[in-house]
Amino acid sequence: MPFEIARLPASFHLRGPALFISDLHLSPALPRTTAAFDALLQGPARSAGELFILGDFFEYWVGDDMLDTDPDDPASFGAFARDIAARLAALGATGIPIHIMPGNRDFLLGQRFARSAGATLLHDPCVVERFGQRIVLTHGDMLCRDDLAYMRYRRIVRSPRLQHLFLALPLRFRMAIAERLRARSAGTQQRKIYDDVDHAAARELFSCAEAPTLIHGHTHRPACHEDRDARGRSTHRWVLTDWECDHGQPRAGYLQWDADGLRAVPYSAPQHL
Repeated sequence: MPFEIARLPASFHLRGPALFISDLHLSPALPRTTAAFDALLQGPARSAGELFILGDFFEYWVGDDMLDTDPDDPASFGAFARDIAARLAALGATGIPIHIMPGNRDFLLGQRFARSAGATLLHDPCVVERFGQRIVLTHGDMLCRDDLAYMRYRRIVRSPRLQHLFLALPLRFRMAIAERLRARSAGTQQRKIYDDVDHAAARELFSCAEAPTLIHGHTHRPACHEDRDARGRSTHRWVLTDWECDHGQPRAGYLQWDADGLRAVPYSAPQHL
């Protein structure tokens, strides 16, 4: 089935490179990862031309009314989300466009959050043209077709009717459901067999987008894969790293795109974090 691909309008006033990040899984339970992200906003992002966040920005998101929760509790997820939105809005106020693509953990991110963050919501997948190059962006989970159980789950939860019914539930119920699903996901992560991109799906996306380069996250397996599309043309599939600075060996990074092409930049957060 062909991909429905959106196109982000061209930007003619870029003052620096475009930066791409994904899979930060931000939550109040990950203060060092959150601090590393803030350091990125105060550091490299300040000299960027654009910032692209390609999914799973939050550990979970059950509706934009999460921004309303617990206004008097500074430790709540609502206060945390409002703070993250404010940090993004502060970057956007300097003239740097911010683009957010919902992922599989936060696919219910909506226009209200985007407005509060001063950001644009991206359709998944989406084509962008910058620096004389054409690139297709996706979170990446739609390409993991070998994971049949997940693909069935994805079709169900992305149903507009089901989403309408889910969002009609009280917020506390939705958050409880998300917590249970998150715990179950953490328990099965190591047992999953099919958790990488299906190459045929990637080639199909290259063909539909008519782009030689693909950027995505989701798999937490950073790399640059060279291949050929259905017409034999050379392609490059860049996989973004996840961010994890609270447990084990810290990891973080971004992909930088400028007139010289793409390059992965490992990000070392300040030592005091």
